[in-house]
Amino acid sequence: MIIYNVTVKISWQIADQWVAWMQQKHIPDIMKTECFSSYQFVKLLDIDEEEGPTYATQFYASTRAEVDIYMNEHAPTLRDDSFNKWGDQFIAFRSMMEVVN
Repeated sequence: MIIYNVTVKISWQIADQWVAWMQQKHIPDIMKTECFSSYQFVKLLDIDEEEGPTYATQFYASTRAEVDIYMNEHAPTLRDDSFNKWGDQFIAFRSMMEVVN
């Protein structure tokens, strides 16, 4: 199992609207690609929130090949959607992990 993780720190000014957009638009758009079997959307706790809250979305794929398809065929357009909607009001960090046990 491969986990594609996207951690995002967002501005307080857009926090509520961004969470709604993630739940109603962006995550469903990613899941429509059929590259991932499931996901979880979480808020990080016990971190500095002076500049805004931090969230992570973890998308689960059976194989690395499925993630590669997402990265090559879908990610650029979906990332552009994020930047077009929210501009520079967020910072995103992406990582890929393999479930060991």
